[in-house]
Amino acid sequence: MSVDKKKNLRTILALAWPTMLEQLMQTAVQYIDLAMVGVLGTAATAAIGSTTTVNWLVNSSVSAIGIGFLAYIAKALGAEDKEKAARASAQSVFITLIIGFILTAITLSLSGLVPVWMQVDENIRPLASTYFFIIYLPMLPRAATTVFSTVLRASGDTKTPMQNGIVVNSLNVVLNFIMIYPERTVDIFGHQVKLYGMGLGVTGAAIASAIAFTVGGVLITVSLWKSPVVSPRHQRLLPDKNIILPCMRVAIPNMLQRVGTCLGYVAFASMINSLGEISTAAHTIANTVESAFYIPGYGMQTASATLAGNALGAKDRELLKVTSRQILFIEILLMIFSGGLLFIFAPQMMNLFTSDATVIALGAIVLRMVAVSEPFFGISIVLEGMMQGMGKTARPLIYNLIGMWGIRIIGTFICTQMMHMGLASAWICMIAHNLFLCGAYLVFWYGKKNKI
Repeated sequence: MSVDKKKNLRTILALAWPTMLEQLMQTAVQYIDLAMVGVLGTAATAAIGSTTTVNWLVNSSVSAIGIGFLAYIAKALGAEDKEKAARASAQSVFITLIIGFILTAITLSLSGLVPVWMQVDENIRPLASTYFFIIYLPMLPRAATTVFSTVLRASGDTKTPMQNGIVVNSLNVVLNFIMIYPERTVDIFGHQVKLYGMGLGVTGAAIASAIAFTVGGVLITVSLWKSPVVSPRHQRLLPDKNIILPCMRVAIPNMLQRVGTCLGYVAFASMINSLGEISTAAHTIANTVESAFYIPGYGMQTASATLAGNALGAKDRELLKVTSRQILFIEILLMIFSGGLLFIFAPQMMNLFTSDATVIALGAIVLRMVAVSEPFFGISIVLEGMMQGMGKTARPLIYNLIGMWGIRIIGTFICTQMMHMGLASAWICMIAHNLFLCGAYLVFWYGKKNKI
C-alpha cells in the first residue's frame, strides 16, 4: 500500500510544531533567567551554571523512563489497541511516583556535595548549594511533567504539553521579577512606577522555579487524567510486569545512555570550571544560547519517535522509510538555517546575558565553531528519535558512550588538563563527538543491520 506523502508530511509538522514552540518557550525562559541573574554579577551566573550538568543528569534519567512508555504506547496505538495504551499510561503514573520520591531524597541529600564535585569556586559553593536544594524540592511534580508529557506526545497530543509549558514558563518569569530584585522604582513612558520586590537574588530565582515546577506537575497530571486517548482514570495503578518490563527494556538502555552521557557532561563541565570564572561563565552562557538553535532538532525528534512507533505497530515498513526521509530533509534545512543565524549573531547573543567583554568574545568564538556542525547534529537527533520510537535503544547507548567518553572527555582532558589549552579546545572535542554520532547513526540506519 502506497504512502500518502503529503498527508504524512502534514502529520509530521502537526506533531513537531507544538514541541518546537514549547522548547522555544523553555529556552526563552532560560535566557530570561540567565539575563535576570546575570545583572547580579558573574558570580551569580556561575553559581547557577555550575550545577547545570547535574540537572541534565537527573532530568535525563527521568526522560528515559518516558521514552520507554513512549515506545510502548506509540506501538500500541499504531496497532489500534487503545486499551493497551491506557494501561501503559496507568503504569507510568505508578513508576513516576516511585522515581519522584527516590530522586527527591537523593538530590536533597547531595545538594551540599554537588558544588564540591563540580570544582565550583569556594566563594560561591554555598550559593550554588542553596540554589540546587531549592529547585529539587519539587522533584515529584518535575518527574510528573517529564513523564506525563511524553505519554501525551506518544498519543499524538503535543499541544497539551506545549500549553502547560507556556503557563509554567510565564509563571516562572513573573515570579522571577518579584523574587530576584528588591523593591525599586522604574521609569515607564515618563511615569515613575514602584515595583514590589523581595530582593532574594539567586535564591529568589530558585524559589520561582520551584513554584513553577510544582504548578506544572499538577496541571500536566490533570491533563493526562482527562486525555481521551491515554487517560489512566479507569485503570489499575498497581504494578503490571507485562507492561513495565517491556517499557523498562527500552528505558534502561536509554537511561544508561543518558546517565553515561550526562556524567560525561559533568566531567566535561568540571574540567571547564577548572579553567576559571571567565571560562565557566562563557561556557554557561554559550550553552544556553546554543540550546535555542537545537529547537528544530528536538521538535522533529519528538515527531520521529512517535511516528516510528506508530509505523512499527502498524507493521508498515514503507511508511517508516518515507517518514525518515521526510523528517531528515526538513531537519537538515532547519538546522542549516538555525546554524547560520547562530554564526552571524553569536556576539549579539552573548551580549544579551553579560556585559563582560572577555566573556562575550570567548563565548562568540565557541558558538561560531559549533554553528558549523548544527546540521550534522540535527541528523543524529532525528535518527536517534526514530530508533527510540521503535524501541531500539541499545545501539544509541553504545554510540553515545563511545562519543562522549572516547572522544569528548579524553580529548578535553588532554587539551585542557595536560596541554593547558583553553575553552575553545574543549568545544572542538564536543564538535568531534557530535560528528561521530552523525556518522554512526547514518551508517546504521541505512546499513544492512537495520531491519526496518
